[in-house]
Amino acid sequence: MQHRTVLEMMTHRVVTVSPSTPLKEIARLLVEHGISAVPVVDEDLRVLGVVSEADLLRDTSELPSLRGRWAGVRLLSRERGVPGAETAAELMTSPAVSARPGWNLVETARTMHREGVKRLPVLDDTGRLAGIISRTDLLRPFLRGDAAIRDEIEHDVLAGTLRLAPGTLDVTVDDGIVTLTGHVDERADIPVIARLCRSVDGVVALHESIDYGYGYDNLALDVERPRRTPPAGSRDGGPADRPTAEAETPVRGRNG
Repeated sequence: MQHRTVLEMMTHRVVTVSPSTPLKEIARLLVEHGISAVPVVDEDLRVLGVVSEADLLRDTSELPSLRGRWAGVRLLSRERGVPGAETAAELMTSPAVSARPGWNLVETARTMHREGVKRLPVLDDTGRLAGIISRTDLLRPFLRGDAAIRDEIEHDVLAGTLRLAPGTLDVTVDDGIVTLTGHVDERADIPVIARLCRSVDGVVALHESIDYGYGYDNLALDVERPRRTPPAGSRDGGPADRPTAEAETPVRGRNG
């Protein structure tokens, strides 16, 4: 089972600006290309920062109102001594929060959520811009068909990773919602199975109704699985195979 990576999902042709690009030109690029931010790069395609639509709106909000009062609350414009920035270099957020081509989509989504951004520039091993990934890109796996999801769960997860015999569990997928039914030997296997199946790209939710065998609950008890006592006369150490006291002690005669 392999998760989709940033390299597979990112946009390779990226709209960029230079540090000297005027803000009006940046606004035009955002509207024209339907994007929410642009990386600011130097001549070697090294990312210096990012200018987003939020940056442009925040800069505008600091302009004085018609009554001469400041509409914004930030002190940045006072520190600069001017109402707002004029170029990308003056307004960009730096350093830019970035991603790597090998990241999985879960890691990327968490970074976006933590940093409060909608897209991340993707840097290669040399630190140069390789692409960009957005929230929209992260939604693409949810467009996978139910048949593809079921096939990956059955072949890659259950058979490939968990080595379960065919038919051990029944898998149904409806609009990305996975249902697992069947029987496994140990209860502790159930959350592992559910977690791995839930992590398959495109799975919206997972429901399971899996029984476990022999009435043994190794999830609640931190003990080894009890061994079943073999029947008498078996080769597994039953009474027929254990020597009796008489057999172990030689019989001596009166003169012995």
